[in-house]
Amino acid sequence: MPTLDWLDRDAAFRTAAQVPTRVLRPHAAGHHFGDAATSGNLLVQGDNLEALKALLPFYRGQVKCIFIDPPYNTKSAFEHYDDNLEHSQWLSMMLPRLQLLREFLREDGSIWVTIDDNEGHYLKVLMDEVFGRGNFVASCVWQKRYSRENREAIGDVHDYVLVYARDPFRFKAIRNLVPMTEDQAKVYRNPNDDPRGRWRPVPMTAQAGHATPEQFYEVVTPGGAVHRPPVGRCWGISKSTYERLNREGRIYFGKDNKSQPNIIRYLSEVPGMAPWTWWPSDEVGHNDESKKEAMQLQEGELSFGTPKPERLLQRILHIATHPHDLILDSFLGSGTTAAVAHKMGRRWIGIEMGEHAVTHCLPRLQKVVAGEPGGISQAVDWQGGGGFRFVQLGAPLFDAHGDLHADVRFADLAAFVWLRETGTAYDAEAPGRRGTPLLGVHEGTALYLLYNGILGDRRPAAGNVLTSAVLDALQRLCWHDGPKVVYGEACTLGDARLAQAGITFRQLPHALPR
Repeated sequence: MPTLDWLDRDAAFRTAAQVPTRVLRPHAAGHHFGDAATSGNLLVQGDNLEALKALLPFYRGQVKCIFIDPPYNTKSAFEHYDDNLEHSQWLSMMLPRLQLLREFLREDGSIWVTIDDNEGHYLKVLMDEVFGRGNFVASCVWQKRYSRENREAIGDVHDYVLVYARDPFRFKAIRNLVPMTEDQAKVYRNPNDDPRGRWRPVPMTAQAGHATPEQFYEVVTPGGAVHRPPVGRCWGISKSTYERLNREGRIYFGKDNKSQPNIIRYLSEVPGMAPWTWWPSDEVGHNDESKKEAMQLQEGELSFGTPKPERLLQRILHIATHPHDLILDSFLGSGTTAAVAHKMGRRWIGIEMGEHAVTHCLPRLQKVVAGEPGGISQAVDWQGGGGFRFVQLGAPLFDAHGDLHADVRFADLAAFVWLRETGTAYDAEAPGRRGTPLLGVHEGTALYLLYNGILGDRRPAAGNVLTSAVLDALQRLCWHDGPKVVYGEACTLGDARLAQAGITFRQLPHALPR
């Protein structure tokens, strides 16, 4: 497969692995807003590369939909983004973030990335390499302006939304249809005042390639005309189905009752339409709309040069997700993704760096919780509710000497160890885990962590060390009959005793892969 080559490409491919894993800590501006305990929503302040690395142990393989609106590299300066990056720097910035984002996706998950012509085609090739060319779904064209752009040789009126799925077949199975617009529905009429409402005729023939004998039969119309399928065609339904629909008044033979039969399809029976790649501004909003939304929320202050309209995010989240699914945006910007996800009953994680995470994202999401009426609020009947947690990046797990940092707590290390051992996200609330050294059982092997006084004894030679007394405590609290891996600061048990108990001991921090 063809790949991109640029300055520092090789280094960019190593960046994600070299980023230290940091802990997440409650934000100084407040930790819980609204009903945060049950919402599962999370606002993170910090560099998105480091934040993604910190979140991965808790959310790997858990995200249904990722939306990002990265800097477009358009050589125009925004107050909150350095969008004037040289091309190779832009690629080196995007690559490790895309690599980490891929790890968050569920098997039926998808990622949606907005971009324009400056880097759009390069991004397509880059995402082919990261997500797999076969996992490309579509390049949607969003009409971001409703009026002509006359300042350029050829006016720029659209952006792209690149869509990739972890598994395109599973994504197609779960994706939602989009509502039919009135313009699309105008082909449905009711010339005969049918009490069942508007309808349209649908041709009853189909390609004959895989037809069964039941799809070849003679149809006699009420007007006396006789029809058989044209050459190379068959009837799309069996004779018995045709006869039933005809009795129900669901077959249309034209105004003269002599035409080839058509099936009557009622508008009320159409669940929606398959999404397509053309997204006009009257359906999903435009830049002027998004700027007005931002100005209303910020009381006249426009904080970002390219905010996205809430209707655009509503379209994406409607197609890709269902209520309670988890959404991730690591370039949160003005907070639109989190705001729309919240109003639509989805769970969300938003990452934004800089002070505007506090001065802009935080108050916007507080307003959403309070029931602000802008954007899509009226369309989804948003009345407020829910909540979120606000966190910031703390210390790295390992200090400059390779030892565990003094600020690392049990839950921080537990998630890191679990991810490294199992490749899956850590659920601290799973039954049997809270308050015990047992992290869980994966493929028949139990994983234990002795750290930070989890057994209630913080003396260096006690609760964090695998001794006979600690082994007895494990047997009482959370014993597993199969193989066991125990992480701890030291072990006083001999090899024979460990083998008898089915334990593999790994010493902290040296046994931890970075």
